[in-house]
Amino acid sequence: MAIDNSAAYNNRAAVADFPTIVAQWQRDAAAYRDMMAKEGRAEFDIRFGPSERQYIDLFRAKEDDAPLALFIHGGYWRAMSPKEHSHLARGLTANGVTVAVAGYDLTPQVSIAQIIEQMRAAVLLLWKRFGRRMMVYGHSAGGHLTACMMATDWTRHGAPADLVPAGYAISGVFDLAGLIDTDMNVDFKLDEASARASSPLFWPAPAGRTLDIVVGGDELPEFIRLSHVMADSWGAAGVETRYEEVPGAHHFNVVAPLADPFSAMTGRVVELCEMTRA
Repeated sequence: MAIDNSAAYNNRAAVADFPTIVAQWQRDAAAYRDMMAKEGRAEFDIRFGPSERQYIDLFRAKEDDAPLALFIHGGYWRAMSPKEHSHLARGLTANGVTVAVAGYDLTPQVSIAQIIEQMRAAVLLLWKRFGRRMMVYGHSAGGHLTACMMATDWTRHGAPADLVPAGYAISGVFDLAGLIDTDMNVDFKLDEASARASSPLFWPAPAGRTLDIVVGGDELPEFIRLSHVMADSWGAAGVETRYEEVPGAHHFNVVAPLADPFSAMTGRVVELCEMTRA
């Protein structure tokens, strides 16, 4: 029986309390921004591109020589912004990591390929500002973009080849082909060629680097399948991959532990951040 891809990829329809979750994200994110601003450890709306959505909110650790991480938000490349996700930096900043949360233009105003380029520009701005490698982590569309940043040839941009030595991709779509036959493709405008070109599953794998691939145990089957496929494919190609299903977690609460400085998820991401010091 043929799969209804519109249903297979529709996370919002699968989680009834999605609006309540996002409303709580907004409250938690605003409270975290306010706290960090009062402590003098926040810098907002750092521009890395010409459009108003191309900005970074920066949350600094207390240590000047702290490791650097970039968080990329989700929203299926067509919704959300850094402002709903600020609080997801809390776990890392409390553990001595400086976190940048990056925004990007949305489809259909731009293509997914253009969003990938915008995230590269964000990474390069951070490289120029801090002069250090960084760990990249992201959720949903941000999980896809995390893998894209890891697989980028940074030498073409005048940066170290291992500018992004480690990543943590949560609930990503690493092969975009399944999105062609969805109602969302009115925004994505993908065909077979453009879907494959923007799918990190088919890019040369960044051998020797480390990528954790995490998905909720209660997510839609396609997200679990794609996470398995990505971990296996890149693992076979020389990337140190680590696959994890978070028991009882769905697409929107799987990221909640990032806001907890003492969670196992935060602890693992801190370990990945330490790899940028090597």
